[in-house]
Amino acid sequence: MTSMTTAAAKPDPSRADATQTEATGTRPGRNGNGPQERTGRLSADDWASAALDLIAEQGVAAVAVEPLARRLGVTKGSFYWHFPSREALLVAALERWEKMEQELLFGELEPITDPRARLRALFGLVAHEYKSHVVYSELIKAMDHPAVQPVIIRVSERRLDYLTASFRQAGLSRTDAQHRARLLYSAYVGFLQLNLQLHQMNMQHDEFEAYVEHMMQTLIPNA
Repeated sequence: MTSMTTAAAKPDPSRADATQTEATGTRPGRNGNGPQERTGRLSADDWASAALDLIAEQGVAAVAVEPLARRLGVTKGSFYWHFPSREALLVAALERWEKMEQELLFGELEPITDPRARLRALFGLVAHEYKSHVVYSELIKAMDHPAVQPVIIRVSERRLDYLTASFRQAGLSRTDAQHRARLLYSAYVGFLQLNLQLHQMNMQHDEFEAYVEHMMQTLIPNA
């Protein structure tokens, strides 16, 4: 619609309210003078981030439009402004998590040139990054979901490739590097299972730090 047509047309207050709801996810006040709920437009990334938080807390099955809208303090109109369906939001949330994983590896660690120092930094970084582990653990539980499975496969393969390359750079043969990478990754996944799902590894801080140091001394060549 052109600006001339808009100027000539009589404004429709109900349509203006609907547009506000769609774009910002807020309801107008009772007198039409302002929103009753959150002001400001939410981005698709805001919704994806909130969905990741919900996955970490309650699992993949808990991701739904209405509880997320309540959590964000907006109406469902904000959601449908960005996503056609709940599945589309789940895909966006998984893409966000996968991107965060890539940035962790290739952003913070790649500038470290010494392979052993890089592996030690990786151990320390991963050991203290809680949310990503919880999300990963919940995604493993939902491996039968068609949106989840390919993401877990890609992330796991990328991690194993990165570990194998790092162990190769640290002086191991190709075969030994592959074995060491699988051993480390198996220990990581097993620790998550014991700690987050079976609740059998509730370590105190000092005990956990000693465990991480033991893993580094055991698995990093000449650490």
